[in-house]
Amino acid sequence: MTTKDSSGKASSFTALKAPKGVPDYYPPVSAEFHAIKQAFTTAAHNAGYEHIELPIFEETALFARGVGESTDVVSKEMYTFADRGDRSVTLRPEGTAGVMRAVIEHKLDRGQLPVKLTYNGPFFRYERPQAGRYRQLQQVGVEAIGVDDPALDAEVIALAHRCFTSVGLTGFRLELTSLGDSSDRPAYRQRLQDFLATLPLDEATRHRAQINPLRVLDDKRPEMQEMLAEAPLMLDHLSDSSREHFETVTGHLDDMGIEYTINPRMVRGLDYYTKTCFEFVHDGLGAQSGIGGGGRYDGLMAQLGGQDLSGIGFGLGVDRTLLALKAEEVQASTGRRVDVFGVAMGAEAKRTMVGLVDTLRAAGVATDMSYGDRGLKGAMKGADRAGALYALVLGDQELAEGTVVLKDLRAHDQRSLPMESVVDEVLRGVAQEQ
Repeated sequence: MTTKDSSGKASSFTALKAPKGVPDYYPPVSAEFHAIKQAFTTAAHNAGYEHIELPIFEETALFARGVGESTDVVSKEMYTFADRGDRSVTLRPEGTAGVMRAVIEHKLDRGQLPVKLTYNGPFFRYERPQAGRYRQLQQVGVEAIGVDDPALDAEVIALAHRCFTSVGLTGFRLELTSLGDSSDRPAYRQRLQDFLATLPLDEATRHRAQINPLRVLDDKRPEMQEMLAEAPLMLDHLSDSSREHFETVTGHLDDMGIEYTINPRMVRGLDYYTKTCFEFVHDGLGAQSGIGGGGRYDGLMAQLGGQDLSGIGFGLGVDRTLLALKAEEVQASTGRRVDVFGVAMGAEAKRTMVGLVDTLRAAGVATDMSYGDRGLKGAMKGADRAGALYALVLGDQELAEGTVVLKDLRAHDQRSLPMESVVDEVLRGVAQEQ
């Protein structure tokens, strides 16, 4: 790109772009993005989950201990750096570990249980960018901490299901499994390690099998999937208590009419999961088909230095939900950008309109106005683009008469109102639409 500096001489520079793998959301798509996040958050609040705001970065040790050093997230994908105090910190790659740290630090687990929290925002993973896989990903999550109750598992799964349906998504499926608990996992781990020891694994995979053999089951390479076809499955080796827990969860889902598929080979990408584990999948997204998921993580709190309390949660991808809606050719309901749009013709009219707009905003009415010197036709196009219910038009004639023209943009009619009554009239009209 060529431009001119302050002296008028030509100079060239490289135009700045967003970092690789980091999407921008700008109008009109940003309205859909915001609507999805709002719908997910509203559903969580309606189920009794309270908001928690988490730091964007944490001590690196939190994720190494909480997420698991054998995971790709910790071993390959974290944005880790030393701060000016030479402390190792990491941009958060997921939300659960941070929530658990906050619960322990602020003693939120010392009151009524379960502690039910929801959060949203960006998370960071250094992955190979492709459609649906970003280095800055946006999620809405919930965590329910302190009660080991299959009904709570079912609530969390049903809540995730409701989040997706609330934005109009239909072409997704729920996959479900159990990863067992501390009583049955050790025996299964040894059985799986014994099986893997018979396979011609490469050095990196063999090392992973020694640290956490479950992670090997998540290897997507075709040759690995072929070798793992006869691998023992956790669902076939559950203890009686784990099996009863899982069957109770599925029973609750059946009662709520939520369809699911049992996937005994499911392995989530984080080490802390136990018992109930689930994922929502949308085939319209190709290889990156997961749009959200989660599970139970009994033992994580104790591992991070807190009480030995159970927990369950999920993380839903806002980015991928947006892509899934696009694949279904469905648009998330974004509502109106504003209720009222002011159009002023002339300097004196604009001065009066600025005051009217401010009064309406103070009364809680979403209001915008035309700026610059556009004519009436161009200004009314702005009102249409804003999705306004009403337009207020003020010119020299209206100023002289002490009136304002109120245009109903849906009924396509208009009337002149006294200046002193227009605000009350607009408030009544907007209230009827709510």
